[in-house]
Amino acid sequence: MALFTNSLGQYSSSLYETARTLLRSRNNQAVRAERIKQENRQLRASLEQQQRCLDQAKHDLREAHAEIQSLCEQQRQCRNRVPTLRGDLPLPGHQYGAATIALCLNLARRIGFRPAVSALQIVFEAFGIISKIPTAETIRTWACRAGVAVLGEPPEEADDWIWMVDHSNQVGQEKVLQVLAIRAKDLPPPGQTLAREQLRPLAVRPGIQWKRDDMRQVYRELQAIHGTPKFLLSDGAVELRESADVLQNAERSTIVLGDFKHFAANALERILKSNDRFQSYLSWLGRSRSTVQQTELCHLTPPTLKTKARFMNLGPVLRWGQMLSYQASHPRSRSRQGVTAKRFNEKFGWIRGYREDLSIWSRCQRVIQIGLRLINREGLAHGTAKKLRKAFEDECQDQPACEVCDRLIETLIEFVLANESKLATRDRAWLSTENMESSFGAFKQLEGQQSKGGLTSLVSAMPMVLRRWDASSVRTCLSSISTKQMRAWVEDNLGQTLNSKRRIAFAEASLESLG
Repeated sequence: MALFTNSLGQYSSSLYETARTLLRSRNNQAVRAERIKQENRQLRASLEQQQRCLDQAKHDLREAHAEIQSLCEQQRQCRNRVPTLRGDLPLPGHQYGAATIALCLNLARRIGFRPAVSALQIVFEAFGIISKIPTAETIRTWACRAGVAVLGEPPEEADDWIWMVDHSNQVGQEKVLQVLAIRAKDLPPPGQTLAREQLRPLAVRPGIQWKRDDMRQVYRELQAIHGTPKFLLSDGAVELRESADVLQNAERSTIVLGDFKHFAANALERILKSNDRFQSYLSWLGRSRSTVQQTELCHLTPPTLKTKARFMNLGPVLRWGQMLSYQASHPRSRSRQGVTAKRFNEKFGWIRGYREDLSIWSRCQRVIQIGLRLINREGLAHGTAKKLRKAFEDECQDQPACEVCDRLIETLIEFVLANESKLATRDRAWLSTENMESSFGAFKQLEGQQSKGGLTSLVSAMPMVLRRWDASSVRTCLSSISTKQMRAWVEDNLGQTLNSKRRIAFAEASLESLG
């Protein structure tokens, strides 16, 4: 203050102005100091926030490093771990889970029991999976239990059931009666085929003879459980067709329909069986097969004509004849390279005399295939016969006139029209048992070599081939039928099998030789 007073005389401004300037400067400095303090406080707060973020980032980094180390450890463990089937807990009383059993059943219905085991072994070895594989006998037992369980499913009450009935022959006198069913409302729409998995098995009955009274008894039993069907579809077997007279109730009787494929095969048989040219063709075919099998012409060996249902399986024989006729007219073809004309004519020259006949027979076969394809996609309803005639006309419009084919066409149309007339205006049914034949074929594939040895307890697995199995259906079926119940069903329905009788015969001979 003394310094200020002593130097006051040095200022040209008045004391008042000097004091005011100094006070203003002091106030400005105070404001600036306050602003700097505020900025310092903000910087300190920002620094603290940045420090907290840095601490959080360091914490996250430590957790990330820990997680990376954990994942690396898991990866090392996975590399050293052997793959196993997990999440498929064993069913009560079983060593395997429902998903594994379903896998085995689906494989077996496609390729058989032993091949299913081999397929599982190949897959498990390829992927390094360590899991116990069931034996073929175990899968067979599951299949039999599942089949009996399917037959025992509760009935569904409805008035539009369609039953399909047929027999399957085995070695000896034994036949298996199978009854499959589908509701008319569940038929595929026109243009789509019927899958055999859509059919429900109602009965599998082995037997030595099936007369009308035997069939009536079966029909009565099934009617008591499942009600009266609206339609019954069968081939031309009289015991299946005529015994349906017991299928009636107070409101209506069951409408019996015929199978298109069997009827068409019988119609073709009537045309060809009395044809001397056709019988001569078959004779030449048989002789040619035996003379070229072990020669340079073996690639032209004729196919084997099936002895059973011959006229339902003519396609390969007629296609072979047309192929051979082409080769006879084209000596420079690749298939005849290395074969002299003399050698070919010696073995197959006879085919030239059957070219016109083969053309007619093949056209008849083609007519049947066209009709069968339409029936398998359209079913049976009012107007089906018109569609069939239109399909035949489209096929034959560019073909020369053929009296034999025209007669076959009219016969097939009359058959469809006769069945169509049995239906009410809005009814829709089915006219093909190909799905049933397919189920018989799948069962014989399941049997393998056993199909040549007569019926066995495996007949109880016949309904199993009609299902696509999953874990849920396996749990339901195997929980409802035990192995003991399955064996009781086999004993009640099959009795002593052909294999059992054969074993007894050999055992008796062995005892006699020891004596």
